[in-house]
Amino acid sequence: MADIQGSYDDPFAAVPDALAGLLDSGDAGGSVAVFVDGEPVVDVWGGFADADRTVPWQRDTITNVWSVTKTMTALCALVLADRGDLDLGAPVARYWPEFAAAGKEKVLVRHLLSHTAGLPDWDGPVEELYDWPSATARLAAQAPQWEPGSAAGYHSLTQGFLVGEVVRRITGRSVGEFFAEEVAAPLGADFHIGLPAGHDHRVALTVPPPSRDESYAAGAPGGGASPATGATTVRVRDGNSVAWRRAQIPAASGFGNARSVALVQSVMACGGAIRGRRLLSQAGCDRAREEQFQGVDRLLGMPVRWGLGYGLFGSAYGWGGWGGAIVVVEPGARMAVAYVTNQMREPADDDRGMEIIAAAHDGLGRLTD
Repeated sequence: MADIQGSYDDPFAAVPDALAGLLDSGDAGGSVAVFVDGEPVVDVWGGFADADRTVPWQRDTITNVWSVTKTMTALCALVLADRGDLDLGAPVARYWPEFAAAGKEKVLVRHLLSHTAGLPDWDGPVEELYDWPSATARLAAQAPQWEPGSAAGYHSLTQGFLVGEVVRRITGRSVGEFFAEEVAAPLGADFHIGLPAGHDHRVALTVPPPSRDESYAAGAPGGGASPATGATTVRVRDGNSVAWRRAQIPAASGFGNARSVALVQSVMACGGAIRGRRLLSQAGCDRAREEQFQGVDRLLGMPVRWGLGYGLFGSAYGWGGWGGAIVVVEPGARMAVAYVTNQMREPADDDRGMEIIAAAHDGLGRLTD
């Protein structure tokens, strides 16, 4: 069995066992964390940080979590809404006047958070993703593909720029700066949207699925645009570039590990406060679960329930990223579960996140027995 490092409470022994099983089945490396009441009951890692499997995954190894980043960007918006600085029911143009162009006067902030704004496709060059003014100007000029609010289509790359520009217009800070100062720093969370060069040595680059190379393109939930839409695709090579790490792509370029992901989202699981730090109220947390859409997502091609910035799954909510990372928030259990990996699998064959979550539930059941 793969060697697993870290610590865990005995009732949750199934969780490190599940991670070991994934590594034994061929994965390069990864980490898992389970937080209950804002404290870790599982914080484990194992495997390797590189495709050649020569560099062990360390406690402070971080990797691109792709669309799990969306949950961090959503949290920033919810914090501003809770403070009264952002009206989620207001037109986006109230904060970003240029956005009203091309028939978008009726697009509301909540439409951005729920993938119902009608702007799902990134149709510019990949390189423009690294230039915030150009990226947001492109989106401000676009016309919606459907009546805003009437349908959902996964805004895989665009959502972060749309929500992030609203955050910037309100606060005068980029979403990466706001997250760093208002969320990560108070909690001591090692998560970054726009990674400084000083952290590069800790990064585990994304490893494509077996038999694939770095030209492997996003086309699944949590990645970039679907090739079927005609929009720009994102490749593993792009995500592994220095330019991607430095840029703020708030839908897909967050870097962290399972510990930092679970720590941040524990705020949502625990009514807005953990470790003596309150980021938002219980009511502010509850907004995430306000259903905005239920039905078949036009781009994902599957039934979804969208809340405000999170996918809804029964009484839980969260989201996953291209390549396998996932976070799930369970307010009823005051639990957050995160799995982060550098190893991609083909989406149709990837149920690793569900395995980890099931193991966490096994531990939760043992706690209450």
